[in-house]
Amino acid sequence: MPSTAADRAAGPDSRPPVFLSDPAALAADVVVLDGPEGRHAATVRRLGVGERADLTDGAGLVAECVVTAAAPGALELSVLARRREPRPDPALVVAQALPKGEHGPLAVDLMTEGGVDVIVPWAAQRCVTRWEGARGDRALARWRAAAAKQSRRAWLPEVTGLASTAELARRVATASLAVLLDPADPVPLSALDLPAAGGIMLIVGPEGGVSPAEARELTQAGAMTARLGPAVLRTSSAGLVAAAIVASRCGRWG
Repeated sequence: MPSTAADRAAGPDSRPPVFLSDPAALAADVVVLDGPEGRHAATVRRLGVGERADLTDGAGLVAECVVTAAAPGALELSVLARRREPRPDPALVVAQALPKGEHGPLAVDLMTEGGVDVIVPWAAQRCVTRWEGARGDRALARWRAAAAKQSRRAWLPEVTGLASTAELARRVATASLAVLLDPADPVPLSALDLPAAGGIMLIVGPEGGVSPAEARELTQAGAMTARLGPAVLRTSSAGLVAAAIVASRCGRWG
């Protein structure tokens, strides 16, 4: 027997899907979701009349909605209620050394799914990839587009501009905890004491490793060093794994 909208809404995961919407549209009682998000909701997710869906502006505002009309590539939704979700605390910040090619957007996509709040692209000394001029602008835009993909988050991650090592050191100095990931360090990340609030910064180096000069500058600014585990991960996945360890320990994944 074909499933109904009610059947799908009451499935094994009854939480409604979340879609990104224009902030101004969320003030209305009826919202039309079109564009890429509307196509995903109507065509890929195949949401129908009577099904629940949440809309968010990506900055904490969530509109709890029900679908009232469906068309190819668009949905009409009636707003049932609105709520504001607090900004996550402690904030998870990952400084990501620039990977090659598609590994950059992949890293951002994974960290978005893992709950990272701020992603800082880092021009580390041993990065093969260089962001210069229009090419750098395009690369940053692709990172930000990857961060805008939905993962049922009311707060989408911020992707900052490209940071030098000196700029990264200034961020380290203001963080509640900053950790430079080092596969040779004897102390595991899981053993560090975590702050209850503020910002926790995790620094992921390039495939060629962090240079001694960079490590010295960052640790002098206040960064601790720690390893993830016995395996050496790709730079594109290390941020997600590190964030998952921290998130699980500070209650973010509770």
